[in-house]
Amino acid sequence: MEKPNLKPNNPNFSSGPCAKRPGWKIENLTNANIGRSHRSAEAKAKLKLVIDKSKELLNLPNDYVVGIMPASNTGSLEAALWSLLGQKGVDILAWENFGKDWVQDVVKQLKLTNINVHDVDYGEFPDVSKVNFKNDVIFTWNGTTSGVKVPNADWIPDNREGLTICDATSAIFAMPINYNKCDVITWSWQKVLGGEAAHGMIALSPRALSRLETYTPEWPIPKIFRIANNKKIIKGIFEGSTINTPSMICVEDALDGLIWAENNGGLEFLLETSTTSFDKVYNWIKENDWVTFLSKNQNKEYLSNTGITFKICEDWYLSKNEDDQRMIVKQICKILLDENVAYDINGYPKAPPSFRIWAGGTVQPDNIELLLPWLKYAYYKVKESNA
Repeated sequence: MEKPNLKPNNPNFSSGPCAKRPGWKIENLTNANIGRSHRSAEAKAKLKLVIDKSKELLNLPNDYVVGIMPASNTGSLEAALWSLLGQKGVDILAWENFGKDWVQDVVKQLKLTNINVHDVDYGEFPDVSKVNFKNDVIFTWNGTTSGVKVPNADWIPDNREGLTICDATSAIFAMPINYNKCDVITWSWQKVLGGEAAHGMIALSPRALSRLETYTPEWPIPKIFRIANNKKIIKGIFEGSTINTPSMICVEDALDGLIWAENNGGLEFLLETSTTSFDKVYNWIKENDWVTFLSKNQNKEYLSNTGITFKICEDWYLSKNEDDQRMIVKQICKILLDENVAYDINGYPKAPPSFRIWAGGTVQPDNIELLLPWLKYAYYKVKESNA
């Protein structure tokens, strides 16, 4: 197959940290409050601005509170688990790596016993009709490592008794989310808006706030997870007084991403950008019979439009063992790396051998389009030496 002539002008397709916004430069961060206390009036104002702009850009309900948390989405989600669970039983949905991590937290760390685990393999989606909403329910909106997302929130009842805790880190800003179905929503800066890593966000509904004000878990809660103390909300977290010291350079970068999105059309612009990129990959996969989505359900509503995950499906490849399959995927990715066409598109290490192209709002659809012929070229080049 002939080598393509044109290359993406930005080869960064990593699923985290993700591509910076088009036109980003380090000089954008020159106004960061470096060398200042994060508790100074100027620094707190910027932290509060990140909170306010995030809530506004997402169109979150007015009665939800939003805060900045340490340790990325992981810290945000675990703060919710440690602070809110234990009053009721728990149902957990797990169909990819991070959902399976939350199972380990609840079963092995918090040692809860009244638990229903809805655990399926990569590429599958749990039977949500079996979820018990008398319990607290934990789920990821988008399967970051499997490319399988929640199709909608219709399966979550309005009259649920428990709280719904949603890990939305690779979905928020890129997929429509019915916030009223989610009592806790967590995400990180490093995903759809291309921010720096290590900082997370949490949004809490009035129902979640009520739990914090009426219930205290029996286990000790580490300081970095503590969003209430003696049944009193630590309000400063939601006003710019972070639990621990944030990087003010990262704060400036988060603001830069939010302002960029705001100036280009807001949430609608971000959703449309991601969907356009996904459609290009979707159509390409349908036109190429050697590749298919990792998801067993090929309906678009189940396919992630951010972490677009697919695998080789030709017989010569499937006849090989998993180690050999991983080697072949690595060889293809190495060609794309050496050609400066695509970086970091190998699938998640614990997932089946696969490719994963990030297509959040900071990735230009034209770059996705230019990548795809190169992916086909690299595949056939590697096939020649392995078939």
